[in-house]
Amino acid sequence: MASVNKVIIVGNLGRDPEMRTFPSGDRVANVTIATTDRWKDKTSGEMKEATEWHRVVFNGRLAEIVGEYLRKGSQVYVEGSLRTRKWTDKDGVEKFTTEIRADTMQMLGSRQGMGSPSSSGMDDDDGASRRASPPSRQQPASRPASKPSTGFDDMDDDIPF
Repeated sequence: MASVNKVIIVGNLGRDPEMRTFPSGDRVANVTIATTDRWKDKTSGEMKEATEWHRVVFNGRLAEIVGEYLRKGSQVYVEGSLRTRKWTDKDGVEKFTTEIRADTMQMLGSRQGMGSPSSSGMDDDDGASRRASPPSRQQPASRPASKPSTGFDDMDDDIPF
């Protein structure tokens, strides 16, 4: 039977990306992304929330884009797969870490505090296609005067669920 290892998250960076360059010249960016679930408690009626932190690893050109454009608080959409790796700490104890290896990243939110745009398509070493888009300018959409409004053009980008 086939199996699937796919992760999709939308959240905010908890700190600036941690960039590394290997002797081969390959770049890696490590970030932590917070996702928050919000709900109304049925018994008390008060709003509750729970935040989950995700370790995300970006490689190659995608890592360079992350390092150039993303900062603490940046909102991003990430697709990838879960990877567990083993490492040894400074005391010689073997440890395990599960993280998301990003395949696709889309910057969300405003351009505030971000650098200038660069190219949006890229390929990495293993030939898999990677996508990232530079921040887009948020400008109001203009409607032709003759076309009646459906109400959708006036909605916020925030979905209430």
